[in-house]
Amino acid sequence: MIEIKDTLQNKLPIITFNDVTFSWPGKTDHVVNNCNFSINKKGLWMIVGKNGSGKSTLLKLINGLLKPSNGVINNLADVGMVFQNPDHQILMPNCRSELLLNINQKLSRKDITTKINTVLNKVGLAGFENRPIHSLSGGQKQRLTIACSLISDKNFLLLDEPTALLDSSSQLKVLEIIKDLTNNKRNPLTALWITHRLEELSYADAVAEMKNGNLSDWYKPLNFKYN
Repeated sequence: MIEIKDTLQNKLPIITFNDVTFSWPGKTDHVVNNCNFSINKKGLWMIVGKNGSGKSTLLKLINGLLKPSNGVINNLADVGMVFQNPDHQILMPNCRSELLLNINQKLSRKDITTKINTVLNKVGLAGFENRPIHSLSGGQKQRLTIACSLISDKNFLLLDEPTALLDSSSQLKVLEIIKDLTNNKRNPLTALWITHRLEELSYADAVAEMKNGNLSDWYKPLNFKYN
């Protein structure tokens, strides 16, 4: 197994898999099987696939939560993660303290407040700085986890079925926020979004299918056919 983690050289996040395979210890079946792909442009990238196809495992390999059994992962990105259930990653009692936990640089109190207000505004939570976590809806919690990645200056966001537990209104709000962030002309984010909702694919800049542990080529949504 070889894994390469380079230092960030520019603001263009790049993820490349070269012949990457992953199996759980003691198992012979490959969850990810000889996978090759590259994400080398900013935008919203989506992966669709059936349960057990290896989608979530792929994200965990990118994020370094899992190590490949074989192959090379080249990661030139500062990666943030948004899980399906926001309750699994929110730790603090209110929005401000949760965001403070994710600030990774020394700032004055004034600059901290400015940065908190900026990221909350970007995710549609303006004025929520002192809101208790228990008072937030599921969609608002999910938007807060996105704000936590923004405040820690991540440039590549991994989203593992982030709308699966949300109502239709919240699903659309989260999707539109991510699309706006990836379309931001001044400082666009790159996002890799795992989904099982085919209706979400129309928002993507590129779509691929995960099947039997492997990833297809990338397609424009209009040219993508789900097998």
